[in-house]
Amino acid sequence: MYANFYNLKKEPFHITPDPEFLFLSPSHKEALGSIIYGVGHKKGFVLLTGEVGVGKTTIVRSYLEDVDRSKLKIIYIFNSNVSFQGLLKTIYRELGITALADDVFELVNQLHYVLIEEYKKGITVVLIIDEAQNMPVETLENIRMLSNLETSTDKLIQIVFCGQPEFEQKLERKELRQLKQRIAVKATIRPLTAEESRAYILHRLQKASAESTTLFTDGAVRKIVKEAHGIPRLINILCENSFITALGYRKGRITSGIVQEVISDFSGKKKGRILKTALVSLALVLAILSSFFIYTHTEPGRSVTGKNPASPTVENKNADSLVMPVENVSKVSSPEETSLPDQPIKELRSPAKSGFPVIRIVKAGDTLSRLVREVYGVSSKELLIFVRENNPGIYDADRIVIGEQILFPARK
Repeated sequence: MYANFYNLKKEPFHITPDPEFLFLSPSHKEALGSIIYGVGHKKGFVLLTGEVGVGKTTIVRSYLEDVDRSKLKIIYIFNSNVSFQGLLKTIYRELGITALADDVFELVNQLHYVLIEEYKKGITVVLIIDEAQNMPVETLENIRMLSNLETSTDKLIQIVFCGQPEFEQKLERKELRQLKQRIAVKATIRPLTAEESRAYILHRLQKASAESTTLFTDGAVRKIVKEAHGIPRLINILCENSFITALGYRKGRITSGIVQEVISDFSGKKKGRILKTALVSLALVLAILSSFFIYTHTEPGRSVTGKNPASPTVENKNADSLVMPVENVSKVSSPEETSLPDQPIKELRSPAKSGFPVIRIVKAGDTLSRLVREVYGVSSKELLIFVRENNPGIYDADRIVIGEQILFPARK
């Protein structure tokens, strides 16, 4: 949405895990190293924990991006709320095994033989359980049976638990003490420090090939860092929405005022909404006034006279007039300013011709061709080129942004 406007090759703050944007803080490095070591040395159970949004899934996917998949068979469990029998059937399905029986004991025995054959081929079978805190206690209690599938030196299946701190609390239950004792490698991902959070923002901008790493002002970064409390997902959400809001205002940089508006919207505070409502009202009043009045420069003390009291005229020989019909006014100015949009000064200050220039606000479903036809009564390639020349912000005639202001000058 905003990548073209800010000259980015891709949007850098998507909340979906993307290994390309991996940022390794010390605890993230430790977590990645733990998975590599635990699986590589066939330690059996690896535990990776961390609060919501710290990047656990990103670390796991980064690991999967870099490993030699020809020597691994990966079974990734997204929904951990399954029975042990359901888990076994999922493993069978992912390995392409046909179950010879439906009994849990027989399923485990058959799996044992399959894993031995994979081991002989030099293949490591890895079971990754995401959101492990949601796995039923009974299923966890039976998972320890899989750790008994081993040779004299190595575990035949490597199991990586990835979960929130609640998972560690669940492991404290008496019936899970044997499973807890079998966890050989453990790592915890901690929230970013303030300095790491700043580096994280800069890192993602650089990965997106930002021509300038100053797209965020220092004040904007400080507000984001303070509000996110070191949680990468929250940083992404705040940065993403700040970009979108700044795009709506046609701002080249994200300021602290824009970030504060985003924070207010997400926190449900009324302050941002009250300010926005006031600015909308002010913008509407200015638009209406500019549509019905002619502004002139008058000498001090000069009176306004006219024969018709209902239609006064202004005596000013050198006055420049400005008539701007503005339709569908819904665009709010930024918190920093409520001035008219930056458009070619020559056109805005030229005498009005048949009600021109006209400013239109792009609404859902609008196309540039449609707007040109509505304003000029006809649409043509020449008119489209003419409008684009007077609106440098339009990079693609087929893609105009909702809320964008487009200037339609008088036809030459």
